[in-house]
Amino acid sequence: MQDKIRIAGSAGLFLLGLVGFYYFSQQPMVARVGYILLGAALGVALGWTSVTGTQFRAYVSESIDETRKVAWPTRKESMQTAGIVFAFVVVMALFLWVSDKLLEWALYDLVLGWSNK
Repeated sequence: MQDKIRIAGSAGLFLLGLVGFYYFSQQPMVARVGYILLGAALGVALGWTSVTGTQFRAYVSESIDETRKVAWPTRKESMQTAGIVFAFVVVMALFLWVSDKLLEWALYDLVLGWSNK
């Protein structure tokens, strides 16, 4: 129950910042944006103390740890892979173009008797 109250309070603080932005429309824009930022900061601070916030922090921490374990490719490996992909795309484009022209020739000239002359 206490967790739900914290999450509701967090959302309420954020909404209060939005209400302040529109309620104080006569104030300078810097102050109005400050209301939103203050409401968001207070809402996030309160949300971090909830069970959901704690679980989210643990998830982010574990994600960062897993990212550090990844064996990232070197620049050379990335360039080689990109080159292979590019070459394959060019070969497939040529293959499809030749296939299209052969089918066009076979269908129009041989089957239908139409010619491009």
